[in-house]
Amino acid sequence: MTYAAPPSSLHGVSEAEWAVRCDLAALYRLIAHFRMTDFIYTHLSARVPGPDHHFLINKYGVLFHEMKASDLVKIDLHGNVIEDGPESKRVNAAGFTIHSAIHMAREDLMCVVHTHTAAGMAVAAQKQGLLPISQHALKFYGHLAYHGYEGIALDLDERDRLVNDLGTHKAMILANHGLLVAGETIPEAFNYIYYLERACQAQVAALTGGCELVLPPESVRLKTAEQFNRPNVQDHYIWAWDSALRLIEGQGSDWRS
Repeated sequence: MTYAAPPSSLHGVSEAEWAVRCDLAALYRLIAHFRMTDFIYTHLSARVPGPDHHFLINKYGVLFHEMKASDLVKIDLHGNVIEDGPESKRVNAAGFTIHSAIHMAREDLMCVVHTHTAAGMAVAAQKQGLLPISQHALKFYGHLAYHGYEGIALDLDERDRLVNDLGTHKAMILANHGLLVAGETIPEAFNYIYYLERACQAQVAALTGGCELVLPPESVRLKTAEQFNRPNVQDHYIWAWDSALRLIEGQGSDWRS
C-alpha cells in the first residue's frame, strides 16, 4: 500500500520510514481488533529502513486501538530515543530488551510481535507446549522455539539466551510468559501471530473437553508444516494483510497520521 508523505512535524522522517510507521500502527490496531492486547504492556516493533539499525516501538501509554504512525518512537539498539523531544517519548525497558535482542541478531526479520493473551499464556504454562492438534498448530510443527522464564525481561544478558533459543525460527513460546513471533515483513508477522494465537486458543478449548485428543500421524504433521512453509508464500501474507486493513478502516482517528 502507498501512503502519503509524512507530516512536516516529523522532521527527518523519510517516505520509506513513514510507510513502515503506517504499517506498524495498522498492526497495533489489528492486534487490538483481534483482542490480543494486554493494556499497554506488550509491544510490536519494526526495523527502520537504512543502515543505522534503528527501529520503531510504541510510545509507552498509548493504547493499541488508538495507535497512530506519529505515536511510534524511533530508538537505537541501546534504547536511546532518536527523535526530537525525547522527554515526551517513553518506551518500556522490558519491551526494549526482548525486541532489541531479535533486531540485533536477525537482520532478516524486520518486525517483532510479543503478546500476553490468555490462550498464549496458558499454553506457555503447559509442559508439553503447543500440541499438533489443529491445522493452525501444524504451521509451526518443527518451526517453533521455546525460551525458559527468567523474570521480567530487564536483564540485557537475557538477550543472548533468547536469541540462541530462537535459532533460525520465526516463532517462539516464552514459558510462563506469552508468545513471540517475527517476520521478514509486517504482513508476515501479522500472519504468524494470528495463526499462533488461534492455535493456542484451539488447544485451550480442546483440553477443557475432557476427551482423548486426536493427533495426526508424523508424516501428516511434516507434510502440513511443509505446505505452510513453502517458498513464495509472501504473496498470501500480503493478500491477507490488505484484507485485514479493511477491518480497521474508519475506526477513530486515522492510523496513517
